[in-house]
Amino acid sequence: MTTQELIADQTFAVPARDEALRRAADALAERGIAAHVVDTVADARRLVRELLPRDKEIFTSLSETLRLSGITEDIDTSGEFRSVRTRLAEFDGDVRAQITMGAAPDVVVGSVHAITEDGVLLAASASGSQFASYAAGAERAIWVVGAQKVVPDFETALRRLRTYSLPREQERMAATGWQSFIGKILIIEREVFPDRGTVVLVREPIGF
Repeated sequence: MTTQELIADQTFAVPARDEALRRAADALAERGIAAHVVDTVADARRLVRELLPRDKEIFTSLSETLRLSGITEDIDTSGEFRSVRTRLAEFDGDVRAQITMGAAPDVVVGSVHAITEDGVLLAASASGSQFASYAAGAERAIWVVGAQKVVPDFETALRRLRTYSLPREQERMAATGWQSFIGKILIIEREVFPDRGTVVLVREPIGF
């Protein structure tokens, strides 16, 4: 089956129940990752603004969750924060320089494609350009995650990446003439540094 023929499994668009969110939040805390459960996307947007420093450089990962929630706009265009992405224009055409700038910001804000109820985070990418900051490069990492991304176990998480997130990304890319694919998968099982990682779990679905 080619990427053009992929059809998203809509069962992965359904938000997890509150008990599952609570299990995931508790498990994340046990793994050294702070977890906040909020009711709405607007609540998540407000919380992220509260969590972000004004005197540190912040990199926004390319994310439909951040775009749709308004968080990308808050960080990159409001002038309130020190946005790394606004500086990337200085290196237009120099992809390697742009990747390097995003690899080790003070703070990275992004999302993931799945969280298991026992607290494992998974993110898929074609290039993996955001993974350096997610895994270790950023001093702090904040991930905003819709409730539909919480799944029972690791096997289901991988299936979600391949049968829902990838087809949805392919739909998004279709208008550009580019095809998406899973080139790399990042698995985050635990944080070694206290207060480095934070997940904002939203009871509403957002992103894919």
